[in-house]
Amino acid sequence: MGLCPSRCSSDHRALENPPEPPSSVSEEPLIVSLFDFLSFDGTELLMTIGERLGIISDDGNVLRVRSTTTSREMYVPNNYTAKVTQRWLFTGVSRLKAEELLMQPQNHIGGFLIRESETNADCFSLSVRWRVSALYSDCVKHYLIFQLQNGRVYITPKRSFSSLKRLVEHYSESAEGLCCQLTEPCFIQGLDVSRENTLVVPPVHGKPTNNWKDISRSMILKRTRTGSENSLVSEGLREAISSYLQMTEGNNQCWDT
Repeated sequence: MGLCPSRCSSDHRALENPPEPPSSVSEEPLIVSLFDFLSFDGTELLMTIGERLGIISDDGNVLRVRSTTTSREMYVPNNYTAKVTQRWLFTGVSRLKAEELLMQPQNHIGGFLIRESETNADCFSLSVRWRVSALYSDCVKHYLIFQLQNGRVYITPKRSFSSLKRLVEHYSESAEGLCCQLTEPCFIQGLDVSRENTLVVPPVHGKPTNNWKDISRSMILKRTRTGSENSLVSEGLREAISSYLQMTEGNNQCWDT
């Protein structure tokens, strides 16, 4: 996908976070139905919205598919389906269809998908199911995902990511400004459980963020019995700080709070 044009850019400069390791995930896209399909006489449901389909043939405009829930075969227009990769990246889904998919009863608060933006070419949108309070019914919140010229993506300029996958991992761990934390990708009917478990992005649990204003000099330079794994700073950084303090002992600055 190309770079995001100027109309998709932000007036703020996104923070360039440290580089992240590249992702090696590679998978064949899933094909998901975007509509319910009835038999000609209208008495039998052949295929449901949000169902994974098996592709028998593809001539570009029309697909011959097999339902994974009813095993029935039928021909459907290509634009009546969506391609899904990473288990949450939906290609060919509109804003309204994203809401319809996420409002299916199998989805819950924090259910989400990412789709191509309808209003900003070459940008993405994050659609999340949420609820304002117990007094209100569920709804879907949408967030525009911008792209920098170097390929990084972001929702807020305060934090950018090397890929959509890293963005999903981060907001699966913490809402950090979103309406809620991301929990599970949009439900896909007929998706094999074992395959689903390999595609869902596991949340990355990082170390707790320290409030450095409340940390004293002794806490930073203290060595733990088990080594530096549980320390506030690494062994190398601790030595560097210690050396710096020794050279500036004559100053009136104090690290203790």
